[in-house]
This record gives sequence, structure tokens and C-alpha cells, in this order.
Amino acid sequence: MAPKGKRYQAAKAKLEPGVSYEPLEALTLVTELASAKFDETVELHVRLGVDSRHADQQVRGAVILPHGTGRQVRVLVFAKGAKADEATAAGADFVGADDLIQRITGENWFDYDVVIATPDMMGTVGRLGRILGPKGLMPNPRAGTVTMDVAQAVQEVKAGKIEYRLDRSNIMHCPIGKVSFGPEKLYENYRTLMDAVVRARPAAAKGQYIRKATVASTMGPGVSITTKS
Repeated sequence: MAPKGKRYQAAKAKLEPGVSYEPLEALTLVTELASAKFDETVELHVRLGVDSRHADQQVRGAVILPHGTGRQVRVLVFAKGAKADEATAAGADFVGADDLIQRITGENWFDYDVVIATPDMMGTVGRLGRILGPKGLMPNPRAGTVTMDVAQAVQEVKAGKIEYRLDRSNIMHCPIGKVSFGPEKLYENYRTLMDAVVRARPAAAKGQYIRKATVASTMGPGVSITTKS
């Protein structure tokens, strides 16, 4: 891994080694330490005490952040007929069926952030599993991205709905806003997301559920958060 730049090292030096901070204090530090010339995204990284290799220990869902993520989300919808019209009217950026599938498979096209599909399209969309799956873009009923109410799904995503899911290391990585939001709004988004993750605890999870939580801006160091779950 390449060494971090001087700004990163200077920001990291302001943190006490091995110290975890209360959530609001941690988010205040993140906003104060951000030094990039652009509005950095703030991400939450949470390690859970589960084994995602087992089906009964999966943690996945979606939640609407009260202040959104601060980014323009591009939504692709697989739908036909009236449902395609509803998706377009709701503000979807790309709407289609076989034409979009051909574009994805033929052009390796990924100029979108969220994919939504009506249930009747999943037989066809399923062929994209190997392409969309690794990028976390495959529509999923638990995330609310496989639905007949495509208009509501599009509106929720545009309003700040995000999906949380575990990677292979049992860690979830989620944006909770921009540095410009300030600590209070970031905290409200953080609390909303963490509450949803706690509610999603699998019955099969044993021992400490939330092992570690860290928050960081795009170019800044990670700040460890004190957790109680």
C-alpha cells in the first residue's frame, strides 16, 4: 500500500492512538480533519460479529437517511409498459429492458449507482448476476429494489435511501453524508443507519454483535467510534 500524503499524516497525528470516541465527537473530528478541496464523503465502516458465509447470519437491508447522502444518485430501472412509464415519471435516469441488458453485457456499462427491477423482469435480469453482483448492484427484494412499486422505490433512492450489506470480511461500508453536512446532521444519519443494523441482527449471531465502528472522510484518517452493541 502506498504511503499516505502529508495532509493525511498531519490529520492522523491529531488523533490519540488507540482511542475510541463517542459518535458525535468522532464525527466532529472527521469534519475538522477533512482538508481536501472538494466536499468529501463521510463513510461508516462497521465490523460485525457474524459469519456472512452462513445464510442465517447474513445482514442486509436498506434505510432512508434523514439528510440523504449529499450525492446525486443515478437510478437504472428494468421495467416494461406502464411500470417503465412510472419509473420515468418518478425520475429514474435509465429505464428499459432487453436494450439495457445488451448495453451492460456488450459495453461493460456501469454509469449508474442503483438498479431497481420489477419482479417479472428478474428472470431476465438474473443473467446479469455475475456482472452486477460483485459490484453490489444486483436488485434484491430485501433491499426494496425488486418491487412493483417502482415509482416509490425510485423516489426513496433519490431521497437518500442506502443499502447496507456485509463484504467477505463481515464489514459493511456505507456513506452517511458529506463533510459539509456538519457533525449534527452526520450524527442523525449515523444513528439512523446504526439503529437499522442493530435491528437487523440475525438470531444466529452470538456474542458481541458490533465489533468495531470507524468513520472517515474520503481523504482523511479513520476515527474509531465507541459502540455499545
